[in-house]
Order: sequence, then structure tokens, then C-alpha cells
Amino acid sequence: MAVSFLSPSAKDSRDPRDPKDRLIVALDVPGEAEALALVDRLEGTCRWFKVGMELYYAAGNSIVEQLRDCGLDVFLDLKLLDIPNTVAGAVRSVASSGASLLTVHAGGGPAMLAAARAAAEGPNAPRLIAVTVLTSMDAAQLSAIGINTDPAQQVLRLARLATAAGIDGLVCSPQETALLRRELGATPLLVVPGIRSADVPADDQRRTATPSAAIASGASMLVVGRPITQAADPSAAARRILAEIEIQAKQNA
Repeated sequence: MAVSFLSPSAKDSRDPRDPKDRLIVALDVPGEAEALALVDRLEGTCRWFKVGMELYYAAGNSIVEQLRDCGLDVFLDLKLLDIPNTVAGAVRSVASSGASLLTVHAGGGPAMLAAARAAAEGPNAPRLIAVTVLTSMDAAQLSAIGINTDPAQQVLRLARLATAAGIDGLVCSPQETALLRRELGATPLLVVPGIRSADVPADDQRRTATPSAAIASGASMLVVGRPITQAADPSAAARRILAEIEIQAKQNA
């Protein structure tokens, strides 16, 4: 199955065959200075960076704009979840920052997702990616909040809800990627965290896979944090993952 990397409405010129357009490095650091220092340590090996809640709450749109000014792409991972009007307002507020991707929670329901989608129709708005089930959660964690179903089935339920609302893509763990490709086809952009090489600890992630396994199962983009950012040589760690992506992508072709 041919896997879609960018949505048809994407206005950039990124190449889905380039491994640099399939790896997102998570800047999970407490401030702007640390984030920019980490980008410098990567020595131009990576093109996409994730700005999550910790960094965004400290630096705001400034960090997104600085990364964009350097010619980099930003995955703004805010996991928006609120009433529809509030989420729509948040989407409009961050649109001017230049982020390429923005996350919302699929669990917000159809009305919230539709409101977010409508707010993201402007010329500078990011593509929306719906978070399904966090990679830190397994069946026991879901049961604790009253969801007594297999994580994969909950992911699929939320993924169908999001795609029906017109959301561009999904965040899912490596363990559900093949299922979503099979059930939803090649169109959705699948952004996959929980990536760990075989010799790297899982940390607080529950549902993980190696870069090769995730690409083989149909992932569009991989989000990698600590295996790169906490490595002795982040640039070398990133290059190893990029090489693994490239090898597996060629086998998929």
C-alpha cells in the first residue's frame, strides 16, 4: 500500500522520500535557550522538531517562529482538549506562528473536532493531527479511567471519529499503525511516538517499537525524544535513526 505523507492541501515542497521529512525530534526541554542549544547540537541533521506543552508554555510562539526562521518545520504538540469554541479559538491563535502540524485530542468529540477543522481552514493554519490514546497508556491504564476495551480498538474508534471530522492525521503508537493503515487506507498522516531502538530503554512508554518496525507498519512520521536528545552525541543518534528509516522505506517501496 502506498502511504500518504503529506495531505493534498499541503503547501510546502517537502519530499516524502527524504528520511529527514519522516523524523521529528521532540524538544522536550524547559526553555527556549535549551531548545535552541539542542537544535545546534544536531548540526543540521534534522528538519522537523516537536514543540510540546513544556516548551510552549515557557516560550510561546517565539520558539516556533525562531525555528521557522531557521528553515525548520514545527510539530506543535499542544493536545488541545476543551469545548469546541475554545479549541477553535486556540487553533486560530497559534495559526500565525507558522507551525506545520498541531495536535488536538480525538477524545474531545465530533463537535470539537469539527470546530477545530473549521478554524484551520485559513491560508497559514497548520494541518491538524488528532491524538488517539497516549503511548504511556496500556489496557490497565484505560481500565482505570473506565474504558474497558483493548487499546487498539479504542485507537481505531477515535481515529475513525477524527477522520470523519476531516482531521488530516492521527497520533498513534507503533502497535496500532498497521491496524489504522488497514482500516483507514493510505490517506491519513500517521505520526508515531514511542520509538525506541532495540538497545534503548522504554522509559515511561508502554506501546513502543523500533524505527524500522514503525516504518514497516505504515508510519508517516516518527517522533523521537530521549533516544536522540539525551544521547551523548545527539547528531550521531539522529543519523542512525535516519539511516534506519531510509533502509526500511526502500524495503517498503
